[in-house]
Amino acid sequence: MSESRTVQGAAEFDIDVATAARLRRSLSATADEVIRAVIQEVPSYAGAWAGRMGTTIRRAVRTALGTFLDVVGGTGVLAVGAEAAYELGRGEARDGRTMDALLAAYRVGARVAWRGLSSTAVSAGMPADLLAKFAELVFAYIDELSAASAAGHADELATSGRARERYLEQLGRDLLAGATDELLVAAADRASWKPPDTLTAVLLPSGHAHMTQRLLPEGTLLLAEDAAGLAEPTAVLLVPDATRAHLLRVVGEYRAVVGPVRPWTRVAASFARAVRAHAMRGDGPLDTEERLVELVVGADVEAHADLRARALSPLDSLRPATRRRLEETLRSWLLHQGRRDDVAAELFVHAQTVRYRMSQLRELFGTALDDPRRVLELTLALAVPAD
Repeated sequence: MSESRTVQGAAEFDIDVATAARLRRSLSATADEVIRAVIQEVPSYAGAWAGRMGTTIRRAVRTALGTFLDVVGGTGVLAVGAEAAYELGRGEARDGRTMDALLAAYRVGARVAWRGLSSTAVSAGMPADLLAKFAELVFAYIDELSAASAAGHADELATSGRARERYLEQLGRDLLAGATDELLVAAADRASWKPPDTLTAVLLPSGHAHMTQRLLPEGTLLLAEDAAGLAEPTAVLLVPDATRAHLLRVVGEYRAVVGPVRPWTRVAASFARAVRAHAMRGDGPLDTEERLVELVVGADVEAHADLRARALSPLDSLRPATRRRLEETLRSWLLHQGRRDDVAAELFVHAQTVRYRMSQLRELFGTALDDPRRVLELTLALAVPAD
C-alpha cells in the first residue's frame, strides 16, 4: 500500500515551533469559519447542524484540522483524522445525503481552511517556498479525508442496502402468507417501503424477474423462485398500483401469470389465484381476469369431474364420436339460449342439423333441459371441455 501523501510531505516539511503554535491557536476560529461557510454554500447542510449530526460534523471538522497540524508538526497520526472522516461518511449515508453533497462540503472546507491557515502562516513569517509546500499538504490532506469519507459512505450504503433487501424479502413473504395488517404495517416500516393502495401478484420464469422488475413501478417487490412453491423456477413480483394494460405489456413476451388487483394487505389472495392458474398458461402471459370461469369450475377438480359424470350420464351409451357432437351442440345451445341459427353459425352446420341433434338430446335428457337447476348443472359441466 502506498504511503500517504500527507505523511510523506510532512516528513519533508520543516515548520518552526512558533509558527506551529500560532496555527494551533487559530484552529478553533478556522474550524468555525469552515462550518459557517459550508452552511451558507452547500444547501444540503442548511439544516444539518442541530442535534446529533451537528455535533458529529463539528467534531469531525475540529478533529480533521487538529490531526493535520499534529501530522505536520511530526506528533500526530493521520489515521485519527481518516477514521473521523470515515465515520462522517457513514453518518451522511445514514442521514440520506449523497456523497456529492459531502464532497461539495469538503471543497468549501478546503478553501476556507486554507484561507485561515495561510493567513496565520504568512503573519508568522513563513517563507514563500515553505508556504507553497504547506498548500500542497493542506490539499493532499483534504483529498485523503474525502477518500476516507467516500469509503465510509459506500460501506454504509452497502450494509444498509443488504439489510433493507432482507427486510423487503421478509415483507414479501409476510404478504404472501396473509399476515395480519398490524404485522404487515410494521414490516413495511422496517423495510422503509411505502405501502401502495393495491398490489398485484405476478408469476414469471425466474430468469426474467430482475429485468422485468426494473420496468415496473418503484416499490415492486421481488421474491425468490421458491416462494411460489412450483416445480419450475418461478419468481413472484408484487406490483404496486399497477395499470393492468401496462403490466400485461411488460410481461407480454413471457409465460407470466397476472393475478387480480387486491388491497396491498390482501395480496395473498392475488398470489393464490395466480398459483391456481399457473397450469393454464400458454405461450404468452395469462390474465387471470380473463379465465375466471375456468378458475371457478376448476377450483375443485374432482367435484367438477363428478358433476360432469352425473349431469352428462344420459350420453354414456353413445359412441365417442356421436357423444362429442352432441356435447358440442348442447354446450352451444345452452350458451346461445336455444337460438338455433346462432348455434348453427358457431358449429358451421345447417340449422336443420341443429334441430335434429336437439331432438336426440331431448330424447336422452327428457325434461331436464327445461329444469333450471339441471340446466345450471349442464352449463357448469360443459363450461370447460373434458381433457
